[in-house]
Amino acid sequence: MKLTENEPNKVLPLIYRGLLIILIIIGLLFIGGTVYSVFFNKRGAVLINNEYGKDNERKEQTFSGIGQIRVSTADPQPGMVILFVAFTYNPDDKAFSEELVLRVRVLREIINDYFGSFSLEELQKTSEDTLKTELLQRFNGILRLGRIETLFFIDFMVIG
Repeated sequence: MKLTENEPNKVLPLIYRGLLIILIIIGLLFIGGTVYSVFFNKRGAVLINNEYGKDNERKEQTFSGIGQIRVSTADPQPGMVILFVAFTYNPDDKAFSEELVLRVRVLREIINDYFGSFSLEELQKTSEDTLKTELLQRFNGILRLGRIETLFFIDFMVIG
């Protein structure tokens, strides 16, 4: 079958329509996946689930909502402390969970004040366990509805 210049090509419009339908389907899949992940995904940015099985009594979650903090040291030419603090707590204690979320700003200020009072030399001489213990005491000093038992430094770097 020969096509003349006056006869339109009938195959190309069918191919264009097919490609358009495929693009629409891919777009709908992306939109659907995004909606699903936003509204139906149970994972949160602040709470990491550490639940044990039904047989274990202990149920814990890790609170990492304080995030990464950068603090300048007390030196004339200040160094930098980069820190990411996390701790476990009982997720069934709803009042304490809410208090933690509401006090994130205060917890960040405590970290800034505490680490900002050290010089680079003092930080390098002080053990990480001592820093954790002191920070834990300061955190528990402001919390009214529960206590933090163990504090973790996920990241801890002193840059001078």
